[in-house]
Amino acid sequence: MTSQPLRPAAPDDRHLDRIHWGKSLPFFAVHAVALATPFLAPFAWKWAALAAASYALRMFGLTAGYHRYFSHRAYRTGRAFQFALGWLGATCTQKGPLWWAAHHRDHHRFSDTPDDIHSPVQRGFWWSHVGWVLATRYDATKLDRIRDMARYPELRWLDRWHVVPPVLYALALYLAGGWPALLWGYFVSTVFLWHGTFCINSLAHVFGRRRYATADDSRNGLLLALLTLGEGWHNNHHHYQSTANQGWFWWEVDVSYYALRGLALVGLVRDLRTPPSAVRDGDRLDRPAKAPRQAAPEPEARLAAGERLSA
Repeated sequence: MTSQPLRPAAPDDRHLDRIHWGKSLPFFAVHAVALATPFLAPFAWKWAALAAASYALRMFGLTAGYHRYFSHRAYRTGRAFQFALGWLGATCTQKGPLWWAAHHRDHHRFSDTPDDIHSPVQRGFWWSHVGWVLATRYDATKLDRIRDMARYPELRWLDRWHVVPPVLYALALYLAGGWPALLWGYFVSTVFLWHGTFCINSLAHVFGRRRYATADDSRNGLLLALLTLGEGWHNNHHHYQSTANQGWFWWEVDVSYYALRGLALVGLVRDLRTPPSAVRDGDRLDRPAKAPRQAAPEPEARLAAGERLSA
């Protein structure tokens, strides 16, 4: 009797999902310093204002830069301002623009399926909120997902040396205002930036209202929109991703879009995409849909097909 060859066992890669304490030490250290800040630099309104301004400025780097520009190409700009957006986003200490955008494109590609990198539906709150950041599974930059932006050498440099902008930002705060400015302007605001961003990954797929019947569990919420300068209109965004605005109606506050409109007035950005009326008003769960009309394909579909979009 001939014995059958043993099938090789599937590699056990569960260790990639565990917290990597070595690489995560700076993450926990920043939290520890932020928690200690009221004791190290007692509260004063000027320091609270600095923390809020630092939060708002850098959140714009994430929302308008890393997310709406690098991930979704929702508007156009020149090469110099493109780099400036990447630099500002990198001061948030969330790695480089290519890393961030490539993983975010995967999130949309597999949203709330087992292949989603941070789905609360599939993996629960902890993993979607912060666990995936502390693990090693997603450490690498997926350049094949972001070829349209990776062709710029200065962006590849920024992605590789993503620690440079936050270090220089923290140093500038220290030189400008000493230890209190550093502690409140960098450490406190960075922790709030982290968890504001993480809440979109976790809470915006669990709490809120669904206007559109998307294939995922994305939801709209005013509170998250206020905290993240407009990112809380998440169901709108998942319904049609490549728009510079995520608040599609006048009552949906979207500070990032208002700022982009201002930058467009002075010529720093252009061609801000907004949702076609057929997309915005069709297929709504809160009222009968209008007669469907064919909408133009999103840039994501063109990027997936390998087409380059000009900067």
